[in-house]
Amino acid sequence: MPLPSDWSRRAFLTAASTSALPQLPPTPAHPAPLADADPYAALRRRWLEISLGTGYDPAIEPYATRVAETVRLATAFRATMAPAPDRLWPEHPFQPPTGITRSYDRLWTMARAHRHSQDAGLLADTIRGLDHLAATVYHPGTTRYGNWWEWQIGSPRLLMDITALLHAHLSPDQRDAAYAAVDHFIPDTMLGAYTGTSTGANRVDLCRSVALRGILGAAPDRIALARDALSPVFPLVTEGDGLYADGSFVQHTSVAYSGTYGQVLLDGLGRLFALLAGSPWAVVDPRRQTILDSVEHAFAPLIHNGLMMDSVNGRAISRGRLRHDESRIMRGDHFHGHAMISAIALLAEGASATERERWHARIKGWIDRDTTTPILTSPQYDVADLARLHAVAAAPVPAVPEPVGHKLYPAMDRAVHRRPGWTANIAMASERISSYECGNGENPRGWHTGAGMLYWWPDQHGDGAGGAEGAEGAAQYTDWFWPTVDWYRLPGTTVSTRRLADRAGGEWGAPRPAAPWVGGTSDGEYAAIGQHLLGLGSTLEARKSWFCVADCVICLGAGISCTDGVPVETVIDNRNLGAAGTQRLTLGGGWAHLEGHGGWVFPRGQPTGGGRGAAGLRTLREDRTGAWSDINSTSSTERVTRRYQTLWFDHGTDPVRAGYAYLLMPGASRRTLTARAADRRWLTILANDASQQSVAVASLGLLAANFWQAGTVGPLTATAPASVLVRMSRQPRTPERSRGRRRTATLDLSDPPRSREPLEISWRHPVREVLHHGPGVEVLSAGRTLRVRLTGATAGESHRCEVALA
Repeated sequence: MPLPSDWSRRAFLTAASTSALPQLPPTPAHPAPLADADPYAALRRRWLEISLGTGYDPAIEPYATRVAETVRLATAFRATMAPAPDRLWPEHPFQPPTGITRSYDRLWTMARAHRHSQDAGLLADTIRGLDHLAATVYHPGTTRYGNWWEWQIGSPRLLMDITALLHAHLSPDQRDAAYAAVDHFIPDTMLGAYTGTSTGANRVDLCRSVALRGILGAAPDRIALARDALSPVFPLVTEGDGLYADGSFVQHTSVAYSGTYGQVLLDGLGRLFALLAGSPWAVVDPRRQTILDSVEHAFAPLIHNGLMMDSVNGRAISRGRLRHDESRIMRGDHFHGHAMISAIALLAEGASATERERWHARIKGWIDRDTTTPILTSPQYDVADLARLHAVAAAPVPAVPEPVGHKLYPAMDRAVHRRPGWTANIAMASERISSYECGNGENPRGWHTGAGMLYWWPDQHGDGAGGAEGAEGAAQYTDWFWPTVDWYRLPGTTVSTRRLADRAGGEWGAPRPAAPWVGGTSDGEYAAIGQHLLGLGSTLEARKSWFCVADCVICLGAGISCTDGVPVETVIDNRNLGAAGTQRLTLGGGWAHLEGHGGWVFPRGQPTGGGRGAAGLRTLREDRTGAWSDINSTSSTERVTRRYQTLWFDHGTDPVRAGYAYLLMPGASRRTLTARAADRRWLTILANDASQQSVAVASLGLLAANFWQAGTVGPLTATAPASVLVRMSRQPRTPERSRGRRRTATLDLSDPPRSREPLEISWRHPVREVLHHGPGVEVLSAGRTLRVRLTGATAGESHRCEVALA
């Protein structure tokens, strides 16, 4: 579903400069019932407090700078406003994609500047601009054209905000004209059926405008309609747009979109929950708890030290610096992360005391650790967001560190692996999730971002050993990565080097490979993940596995075959070294180390497929120049150069059943890499072919396997495609058993293809007893061999069986 290209939805929602209200008492976290004789006036005042901020001194920093910037922009806009039949500003005609919305956005800046300056001339010109838009284009007599978003989300949202702020300065006729426009462009039918462009984050945006229209126009039916229309957003879904039980968030039917559309969802609901609380229209649907639970379950795992992982930012990765953004804000992973953090702070005002305390502790941790773009002075924030976040920073709760563990999102083909000192993120694609999304001139070269792209961040503060390992890698994807990277050499991907046209495969998430086996299993700490890779616009086929363990990610590839007539490559990594990076790459005996980042180990004597096209390691250091306008039609044409260190396996032209194996070890020193490469017993690769990929790490008590088809590998047998993770450990016996220790094991298994075929897993190992198993697991036998069956529809989720070993 198309969205504006001239200025994205995200830009309109988060980038506008702000002014300030006079200092007011803080808004309570749980607003009391409205005591005002006029509930509509009370709600209007509450909306302005939420939108414009309260409890801060506009004369001190960082607020004073934001107020001054708002006044500066408003003065410039006022000076260049030139009403004409087809425009309000010469550079923004009322033509697709967003000339109308951009005009309202400038008027919103002028209205907020007036609130601070009380400049009568500025007020008069703001109202003159409103009247011009109402008379020429945004009125019930216009049949919408171009992009639906401009008419139904972008423009009405800003129009209602302006009307709320200037309410006392507008005549009844002027206010009625604004209400009539909203009623026309957002008819009741838009909030009826939960389908099309009225789902997920889009539905919340629509409800926001209708609710405010009802409050400003004293129309209780409009407020009730908007409140009730939120309810379809709350339930978990099993397909299409919305939140899934595993924490995935999908928008546009098949795009992993936690970072941008997910942020709009949380921000919009946070505003509406806080606005309507204590009123006759409070959002009391008990299913709203799903949204509150999603903060920690769905969204927080994707935030790393203040940034939102780009694997869930969709086509927004291409925005960078927008050409017409007067504030010159740089968009990127930290921009999207900060937007999500401010949305969580806002939603916390409607959460329980215990939830709010936990969320504040997380936010304080992100504030402490984001040294790339400090949160408390983040240039994208308006004064309202700054005030909320400074209040959180002062809250009497301790900051919490990033958690250690694994979060698997099978419903959107993503995974996050966190270990002490580093974090990794894997992005895949399947018949359910798009390879990439482009549209409206955005992200036309994101072809391979779902081909097993492996993002990773070492500890940006260093570990104190061997220098500040990781300090260089903190801004890897933040520092002009997307406009300068080689799009055929994205980290972790296996690709055919066949040249692709921009927007290859189609727009709006159209490219979806016909591959059901994508996913894996996890015990919450370690994971086995796999992807049946089918190349976009290519004959390429491969099986890729990632076994995420204590200090590394074990990466295997097999069955790599292609008949495109061009070389096929697996990109071990492509690190952004900055403008003129001098970090040294050292190659040793079976390992490689990149100063300030970490390194890789290449196991010798381990199976790598055995087909034609044996992997040959290649390296390249190059300077690459690009502009955001190369990958986004409305972005800045400024060109920059960044230096890259690339490592890849060259599988040759038209490989047949080729493979690879390597270990990614973020932040590792040369000494650590040397030791791991020399330890032939640490890792055993049991299988690495198109039937199974499996590893064992005895020191970790780990056995893991991805079965691409029924078969046996080591002591494991699967009767159908499956992913299996076995962890053996020791734990104290209960006092009634003995004072000794007993050996236990957990088996986590899943059915990534979701084929509904009967799936039985056998583990050839003596088992004393079954201690526990989940409802999706049926124990068939235990003894010398454990046999279990996966029952029911699994949705690709992990199921556990815990046993005591003989």
